[in-house]
Amino acid sequence: MANKKKQENKSSRFVFWMIGLIAVGVLALIFLGNLSGKEEKATKKTSIAKIDYSNEPFLGDASAPVSIIEFGDYKCPICKDFNKNTIPLIEKELVDTGKAKLYFMNDSFINVDSTRSAQFAESVYQELGNETFWKFHDLLYEKQPEDTKYEKMDYFTKSFLIDTLREVVSEPEVDKVLKNFNDEKSKAAWQKDMDYVKKLGVTGTPTLFVNGKMFSGKTLEDLQEKVNEAAKGK
Repeated sequence: MANKKKQENKSSRFVFWMIGLIAVGVLALIFLGNLSGKEEKATKKTSIAKIDYSNEPFLGDASAPVSIIEFGDYKCPICKDFNKNTIPLIEKELVDTGKAKLYFMNDSFINVDSTRSAQFAESVYQELGNETFWKFHDLLYEKQPEDTKYEKMDYFTKSFLIDTLREVVSEPEVDKVLKNFNDEKSKAAWQKDMDYVKKLGVTGTPTLFVNGKMFSGKTLEDLQEKVNEAAKGK
């Protein structure tokens, strides 16, 4: 009887371990399947996207062979630093040399200030053109408060944006922009950018794209390499 019980116990343990191994195998297959799905999504994000660059503000020669996009938020302190310290280098090495043109597109994600300032800047672009847009764009980043407590506060009010614009244009020009903004004529252009944010899988600012492909490098040299590759159709 004792031997029979031992044999039954061994059989029970064997069945238990077999069930455990099967369960582990099934979980492994599920995990690998999910991993494969994530890799597939990641691959899609690195693929070349078709982008409509029309009516988007840019720096450089329109005939430059490569298009770089910066997705940014005027309320983002990292974007402010990027605009101050990195954009001038990109301009010097890639834009001024005719290798690429640099577009700016909105990813307004922080708070209502982000959306308001982006749509106001779009109104500036629509009414006063590319050159004035960039003057206002740079000044807006320059005047972004240093204190991080303002990130969640209503700081970029309409009056603030109007006063900022007054620093670079005449009063009649301010009136034109304000009318455009009040009539929500710039909203569709802003929404176009936000649709691309979703379509392209942009998850933070600043994010760069080179000829429709998300840039994942970390240095200016990496960006130069990607621009050179894009110019060769790679």
